[in-house]
Amino acid sequence: MKGRILIVDDEPIILFGLSHYLKDQGFEVDTCEKGEDALKKIAEQKFDLCILDLKLPDIDGISLLKKIKEKQEQTGIIMITAFAEVKSAVQAIKEGAFDYLAKPFSNEELMVVVEKFFEFKNLRKEVDELREKLREKEALRQIVGESKAIKEVINKIELVAKTDVPVLILGESGTGKELVADCIQALSLRTKNPYLKINCAAIPENLFEAELFGYERGAFTGAHNSKKGMLELANKGTLFLDEIAELPQNLQAKLLRVLEDQIVYRLGGDKPIKVDVRFIYATSKDLKQLVKEGKFREDLYYRINVMSIEISPLRDRKEDIPILINYYLKYFSEEFQRSLPQITEEAFQALIKYDYPGNVRELKHAIERAVLLAVDGKITLDHLPKEISQSFKSEAKDVSDYKLAKESIEKEFILKTLIETNWNKTEAAKKLGISRKTLWQKLKKFNLLYHHSEDAIQSEE
Repeated sequence: MKGRILIVDDEPIILFGLSHYLKDQGFEVDTCEKGEDALKKIAEQKFDLCILDLKLPDIDGISLLKKIKEKQEQTGIIMITAFAEVKSAVQAIKEGAFDYLAKPFSNEELMVVVEKFFEFKNLRKEVDELREKLREKEALRQIVGESKAIKEVINKIELVAKTDVPVLILGESGTGKELVADCIQALSLRTKNPYLKINCAAIPENLFEAELFGYERGAFTGAHNSKKGMLELANKGTLFLDEIAELPQNLQAKLLRVLEDQIVYRLGGDKPIKVDVRFIYATSKDLKQLVKEGKFREDLYYRINVMSIEISPLRDRKEDIPILINYYLKYFSEEFQRSLPQITEEAFQALIKYDYPGNVRELKHAIERAVLLAVDGKITLDHLPKEISQSFKSEAKDVSDYKLAKESIEKEFILKTLIETNWNKTEAAKKLGISRKTLWQKLKKFNLLYHHSEDAIQSEE
């Protein structure tokens, strides 16, 4: 079957002739003599193409065209009319018609236009598929890293994105939970529909219910007009509840009811409002522990934790740090319209070795600051935040102190061995497990050559 076509014309002979011809060409064809009958068919089944007469007994073709486009936007429309008026044709094209034909027309003329439409439809499908792949690739590109942990996150995003399964994103502050939520939405089948976000920790408890469920006029003092809540506004789309652990306990039961029934009641109202919402949640807290402490409903926990994505802290995936550094260097260089800066080895090592309690967000801000301050095109230790530079200097000092302590102990041990062997360097070297040449080098290093003068130690081959 080449495609499904609906023909709407009030002349039975035209319906019969067009239908018979198009069926012979391999199309599945349905017919109607009235516009209202056409709308009923459109509501029940999908058609690739509608061939509409401009003049119908119950509704004009332009109005029918508009209503069909409202119900099935992707359905193509070819207008046919006995009145070859330019104005009617132009108006039909403006309203979304693919093309028009003036009666009388031959079967060959009709077929040219029909085939042209299906070629266009297939081409548009290919373009849409390419755009979809490009969009998906661009969305996943925001998740930066090559560690096993990050690859697992990306795999899970790809696994759940095109479903309506609720997702719980876990991770410390700054790990990129909102970015993962954005990526899921971008790859989802709801990507063109509303995407709303609520930070449960940022809304005062006394305002939360009205914000989430909406309210009717007069529900409380100051409610002069009815207002839709976020659940209604997110209908057909996605709602991201960040820091879900902070959801007030009195609202947890109400949210659970919405998740189970997909029905919302506005504050001060008794009318059930059906909603179709996909939920994504995130938290930096241990929900299991909160359940044990009675601070989070157990039934709600199991309802939202269908699929979880855990993002490891940056300190546990150090191999991603160099990749993130390069990524943000390029990103902020472009944002500030500067050449890509060079970074000194000292500054690079400081960034690599730091533990980032603020995770990726802290690293991002550190690079942003460094690029902004490095007006000469070179990022040094001084351009980094104090926490990072001081941590590096402290670690370097600790290494230096350790080296000095180690050398002091080694010097004392060599001196003790020399005394025990009555400064017999051959015997001392043997006891120390080193060659005479190495012992001589260490005596020189530790300023011990002046003790008990003896013939110079000969180098050993």
